[in-house]
Amino acid sequence: MLSKSRTIFGLFFYQIIKNMPNIKFIVKSKSDKKLAQIFCRFYHGKQYDFFVQTGYYVYPHHWNNKKEKVKDVVEAMNYKDDLNNKLRNLKNYLENAVSTSDETINKEWLTRQIRLFKKPKKEGTSEITLFSFISDFIDKAPGRPTLKTGIPPSYKRIKEYENTLCYLQDFANRKKRKVDFDTITLDFYQDFLEYLQKDRNLSQNYIGKKIRTLKVFLNAATDAGVNNNNQFKSHRFKTISEETKSIYLNENELQCIADLDLSKNCKLDKVRDLFLIGCWTGQRYCDWNQVKKQNIKDGFLEVKQEKTGHPVVIPLHPVVEKIMKKYDYQLPKLISNQKFNDYLEDVVKDEKVGLTDLVEKTMTKGGVKQTTQYKKWELVKTHTARRSFATNLYKRKVPTITIMAVTGHKTEKSFLKYIKVTPTEHAEMIREVWREKPFV
Repeated sequence: MLSKSRTIFGLFFYQIIKNMPNIKFIVKSKSDKKLAQIFCRFYHGKQYDFFVQTGYYVYPHHWNNKKEKVKDVVEAMNYKDDLNNKLRNLKNYLENAVSTSDETINKEWLTRQIRLFKKPKKEGTSEITLFSFISDFIDKAPGRPTLKTGIPPSYKRIKEYENTLCYLQDFANRKKRKVDFDTITLDFYQDFLEYLQKDRNLSQNYIGKKIRTLKVFLNAATDAGVNNNNQFKSHRFKTISEETKSIYLNENELQCIADLDLSKNCKLDKVRDLFLIGCWTGQRYCDWNQVKKQNIKDGFLEVKQEKTGHPVVIPLHPVVEKIMKKYDYQLPKLISNQKFNDYLEDVVKDEKVGLTDLVEKTMTKGGVKQTTQYKKWELVKTHTARRSFATNLYKRKVPTITIMAVTGHKTEKSFLKYIKVTPTEHAEMIREVWREKPFV
C-alpha cells in the first residue's frame, strides 16, 4: 500500500516537473568595462522560448553564465550575495507563478511577473518610488513620442535610460543609501558625482550624460505629479561637460581611403564604402541605411532622420553615386556601430591612407585630467564621417545655414561643435580670402 502511494506521488511530482519551464539567467555582453543587463531565458520545449530583461545588472567578468550567478571574486564581494539571493528568489517566484497561473504564458506575462516580484502590489496604496517610476518610464518609452521630436526614442536612447537606472541602483547599493524623489538633493548630486568619478572612474562627458538623463526622469515625474522636489532644477545641479579633441578627415584623406584596393577583403570593402557614404551625405550612422534607390529623386537624396524625425535633402556626391552603382543601388546592411568601428580601424590604419600624425587628446576621467597621444587613425569612428562632411564644406565657404539644412542641426551652437578646423586652418582660410580680394 505504501509502495503504491509512493508511486502515485512520484507520478504526480513527475507531472509537475514535466510541465515546469526552464529558467536561466544569462549575461550576453562581453565588455568588462560596463555593467551589463542580466536576462531571464524562459523556455519550455517547443511551446515557448523568450528572453526578458530582469532589471538587474552585473559586470560581465564577475558573472558565471554556467552557474548563473556572480562569481566569488573580491571585486564583487560588496554585492555578490545580495544579487545572487535576489536571482534565486526570483527563480522560485517565477516557478510558483507559472504553476498557479491560468493565464497564457508569453513574454508580456514574464515581464509583468518580474516587475511584480521586484515591486509587489500593496493593498490600499499606490506609492510610486523613483526606481519604479523609471522602470515604468523605460517600459513605455518605445511607444511614447518625445516632446522634442514627436517620435519615440531610439534604441540607443532607451539603452541610455537603462544604463542610468543601473548606475543609480548601484549607487544606492554601494553607499547603502535611500535613493528616491525626496532624497534627490544637492548633497545627493555631489555624492553621486563623486561615485561616478571615483568609484566608477568615468569620464566627465559620460558623467554629464547620466546627470542629463536623470533630469529627464525627474522632469517627467514632476510633470506627472509624482515628484514635488525641485532641487534638481538648481543651477548647482548642473550637467557637466568638457570639450574634447575630435578629428575630421580632409578631402585628400577621404580620397586615399576611396583609392584603397580592398577587393580581396569583402568585409572591409563594404565598411569603407559605407563610411564614405557617411562622409559625403553628413548623416548619422543610423541613417546610412536610408541611402537607397527609392529615396533618390532627380539627383537628390531625401532622408527623414531617425533621431530627430527631421527631413533633409542632400545632393548626391559623385562618390555616393559611384558606390550606389557598385552595389546596384542596394547598399550592404549596417552592422552594430561597435563592430563597424572595429572593422573601420582596419581600413584607416592602412599606411597608404597616411593617418599617422600624432593627436593629443585631453579628457577628465575619475576626476583627473589625462592627456594621451594617439595616431590619427586611432580616433576615426563612424561619427568622424559626419564631422568630416560639415568641416570640409565649411572650409569650402559654404554658408553655415546651408550645411545645417543638410546635417539637420537646429542651432548654430550645436552645429559648430562639429566644425573641427584647427587655428592654423582658420588662418589659412582668412589668408585665402585676402588673396582672392586684397584690401586696397
